[in-house]
Amino acid sequence: MNYEAVKSIYFFEMARTRRTLLQSVVSPVISTSLYFIVFGAAVGSRIQEVEGISYGAFITPGLIMLTLLGQCISNGSFGIYFPKFVGTIYELLSAPVAMPEIVLGYVGAAATKGMLIGVIILITANFFVHVTILHPFMMALFFILTAVTFSLFGFMIGIWAKNFEQLNLIPMLVVPPLTFLGGSFYSINMLPPFWQAVSHLNPVLYLVSGFRWSFYGIADVNPAISLAMISLFLVICLGTLAWIFKTGYRLRN
Repeated sequence: MNYEAVKSIYFFEMARTRRTLLQSVVSPVISTSLYFIVFGAAVGSRIQEVEGISYGAFITPGLIMLTLLGQCISNGSFGIYFPKFVGTIYELLSAPVAMPEIVLGYVGAAATKGMLIGVIILITANFFVHVTILHPFMMALFFILTAVTFSLFGFMIGIWAKNFEQLNLIPMLVVPPLTFLGGSFYSINMLPPFWQAVSHLNPVLYLVSGFRWSFYGIADVNPAISLAMISLFLVICLGTLAWIFKTGYRLRN
């Protein structure tokens, strides 16, 4: 393992975040804060509690997950797409750097940036609501697994995308609806039975439910099933990446 190559890619990507601090960190934190203000004032005044938890505290894990998914996918996809776009991918592919090292560098940086923003939002949430974490180890496990998995997913999107429109297609048009409809702002127990069944087809439900359970001990889905689902998605992403490396799919396009 060429750790120097991994470190070079990792710190280069992290440096890009420092150069775009306003867009990379400040913007998502402000956007999430607005969710607390708007939903706290408009919805929180009508829904005092959900399953014994104040509404503002209830939506906190969902808001963190909403931001974490979007940031990890965007950072993971742009990190590998930009070298393809400007042509520097050829230098990377011709260098004595193995594909797993490239993945570790780019995905590690994307996951780190996503988790950093998630932690900032968690700290910010305490200025609006009282947040408790009943299972800190499980919270960290869900947090890290989700960040790594969706950074890998974003990395694959960056390889697949041929233009900026395709690059933004899934992060902008697919992930937000799934997250909003995945129980981020409500419990699916509040829905009619038919829509509860439909909600179980949404993979994001398992992430939000498991993450919320680590905070308050309440969940729409068994936490063990949630953990199994995110682990399964991680395995699928790793398997897909292995196929990409074996075939060289679009790495030079």
